[in-house]
Amino acid sequence: MSERVVPEPRRRRRRPTKQGVVLSQELIVETALRLIEQHGADALTVRRLGAALGADPSAVYRYFHSTDDLLLAIADELIGLAQADWRATGDWRADLRAIGLRIHSAYLAHPQAALLAAHRTTGRTHETAAVEAILSVLRTAGFPDREAVRIYHAFVDQSLGFAALDAAALALPAAAATADLQVWQASYARLDATTHPHIAATAHLLTTDMRRSGYPYALDLLIDAAGARLAALR
Repeated sequence: MSERVVPEPRRRRRRPTKQGVVLSQELIVETALRLIEQHGADALTVRRLGAALGADPSAVYRYFHSTDDLLLAIADELIGLAQADWRATGDWRADLRAIGLRIHSAYLAHPQAALLAAHRTTGRTHETAAVEAILSVLRTAGFPDREAVRIYHAFVDQSLGFAALDAAALALPAAAATADLQVWQASYARLDATTHPHIAATAHLLTTDMRRSGYPYALDLLIDAAGARLAALR
């Protein structure tokens, strides 16, 4: 795709596509998300997107400079999904935990897109609103600005890092995902206590715990650590 985005006032298509829909940025992003989840990252091509929209592929040029521009819009949409209907309660711990779990859940609902988008910085509407919301929670709680920014940084990187990790696991073929989980039972649980005493002592716990995401517990650890730092500042 090339640098041929049409200015906003001239974008609107007067006639519907072959499928009877009127193109918009929102529709294109929604369709791109669906294609990626159904067919994987390689599905994000102008030709496939045009076919799914029932429009000439060149029509996408009216809305996005390039496939990367579209990818950034998809990344911003995932952030927007995570924020939908969220409202601050005034309890900074609960608010931060809710935001983190929402981010994780939104990305895991679209694992293929998460693999493409979790590491991107968009600077767009939803991301800007999320940055503002998280910093508001922290500064209102009483964290000094420097500390608020450092906690924000750690919080967001942790949330997106786990989202990408867990999305990658969800995106695995079923056979590979099953095989990975079976390693804990088939290999680790059978190690000799004389050579691996600590693994042997905890194997029954590992085989259960490693089947679920470590994110909720890691998030609680981060919030507890932030709370301890806040208490020390007072």
